[in-house]
Amino acid sequence: MEEFRRSYSRLCKESGSEPQEAVLQQLHQLPRGRLDLATQSLTVDTCRALGKLLQNQTLLTELVLSDCMLSEEGTTLLLQGLCANTVIRFLDLKGNNLRAAGAEALGKLLRQNQSIQSLTLEWNNLGTWEDAFATFCGGLAANSTLQQLDLRNNQISHKGAEELALALKGNATLQQLDLRWNNVGLLGGRALVNCLPSNRTLWRLDLAGNNVPSDVLRAVEQAMEHNQDRHTAFQETQTRTHLLSKEVQYLQEEKSKQFLDLMETIDKQREEMARSSQASAARVGQLQEALKERHSIINALKAKLQMTEAALALSEQKSQDLGELLATAEQERLSLSQREEKERRLEQQEAAERESKLLRDLSAANEKNLLLRNQVDELERKLKSQQEELFLTRQELTHTSAELKIRVVQAEERLDMEKRRARQNMEDSEKLRFKEVEHMTRHLEESERAMQERLQRLEALRLSLEEQQHLAHLEEKLRLLAQARDEAQGTCIQQKQTVAEAQARASQLSLQVEGQRRRIEELQQELSNKDQEKVAEVTRVRVELQEQMGRLRAELTAQETLREKVAALERQLKVIASDHREALLDKESENASLREKLRLKEAEIARIRDEEAQRASFLQNAVLAYVQGSPLRSLSPPK
Repeated sequence: MEEFRRSYSRLCKESGSEPQEAVLQQLHQLPRGRLDLATQSLTVDTCRALGKLLQNQTLLTELVLSDCMLSEEGTTLLLQGLCANTVIRFLDLKGNNLRAAGAEALGKLLRQNQSIQSLTLEWNNLGTWEDAFATFCGGLAANSTLQQLDLRNNQISHKGAEELALALKGNATLQQLDLRWNNVGLLGGRALVNCLPSNRTLWRLDLAGNNVPSDVLRAVEQAMEHNQDRHTAFQETQTRTHLLSKEVQYLQEEKSKQFLDLMETIDKQREEMARSSQASAARVGQLQEALKERHSIINALKAKLQMTEAALALSEQKSQDLGELLATAEQERLSLSQREEKERRLEQQEAAERESKLLRDLSAANEKNLLLRNQVDELERKLKSQQEELFLTRQELTHTSAELKIRVVQAEERLDMEKRRARQNMEDSEKLRFKEVEHMTRHLEESERAMQERLQRLEALRLSLEEQQHLAHLEEKLRLLAQARDEAQGTCIQQKQTVAEAQARASQLSLQVEGQRRRIEELQQELSNKDQEKVAEVTRVRVELQEQMGRLRAELTAQETLREKVAALERQLKVIASDHREALLDKESENASLREKLRLKEAEIARIRDEEAQRASFLQNAVLAYVQGSPLRSLSPPK
């Protein structure tokens, strides 16, 4: 790290600027593998020097540059230096207000760098410039190492979200993406949801604070749960594969050790046989020299004969030892073959158990699939019945609305007729009343005039009758006139009663008209209520249908997931079976090669044994022949 500090000072001085004291202090206190320059205001010269140093730096794995107030030029220089770096795994550029140039430099970095796995870009403005952000998304699509990306508070709009969705379709390594507190909206959320089926590695996507509807968030959560399950299954498969490879490697090492031990035993046996053959050859040479020395004494010959017999006994003992060793080797071979047979049987049993377990899982998945299919069929039947009920309800509503409309029209027509009739009756009654009133008034006026005239005449007659003393007759006439006047007043009262009855009848007709009007208003209100109920029923049925369609889609996705899991299990079962078959074939070939080597060793041992026995017989015959043909035989006492 001291060399890194000196290099930074040297590069700053070469560029004609002084190194920053804060940066030098951080480099002096640098922990192992981490460079933290957070909250340090970095100049352009410092960024240029750090970019040059980071090109060939192999000790740093984490670089923190959050809240450093980086300029566009400084950001570009730093990221250009990081393009050639191969060891940095974590890069933090939080709160640096990165804009168009920074987004383009980040896109270039993601295209060229093959080591960064975590990138934090919180509190920047990358999404403000759509073209630059599209360049950044293109670099993300081409990247093959980044696993975690933080884009919180970057002003990303729905177009930026669409570019991100295109990048996610091409990216195959990103696992976590944080898009909280942006402006993704409904369109961006839908674009991200549409891209998730083609991305099988992303298992965490945060969209809080983006005005995304709850159904889109639920779809994102379902896709993330699906990818997380797939990621978990992939990790379990990798761990299982790793364990199986370790077991296979351990078995191979054990087999190789056993084979090496067997080869060492065979080599030792061969060396012992070679030494015994050399000793036998040396003894045969000695015996040949003894045969050439005919003039040696019998005791020496006898001693040599005894030595030869002892050597023969020793060779026989060695041959017996070799036979015992061969028997032990054969027993070890048998035990080894039995052990291998037991291991092979155990492995077969384990493979059978695994296969049965996988078959049970497969049958359970099939049963669950059948159950889900039955549920889908039942839901489809329910949907059809509800659609038929909705259709019947609509027909009833149409019929009811038509009948209500017809009734309203009839009621309006009847009301118009009643109105016209009542109006006509009222007009007729008014006319008749006016006529009768006029007639009565005229009649009353005429009768009054007549009465006045009669009164005048009667007065004149009374005066005349008084004069003529005919008062009784005039009083009778006056009484008759009073009766006529009373009759005329009764007739007038009757006419007034008739007019009052006509007015009452007219008021009753107006009340009936008002009741008919209220009835029409009630019918109209009822019709509007029926329309509202019909609209509410239609919306409720539509919402229920949408919910059922959503549940059906979720069940279909679950069924697709189960199918994928079943296919993965079948593939895993096939891979395990093929690996098991290959391992069995390898072990059988190893056993065959070991048997062949053992057979060759047994043949070689038998050949060496035959050679030793043949040499011993030749030596014994030669010694006997020499003893029988020696001139000292006559001097030796008979046995």
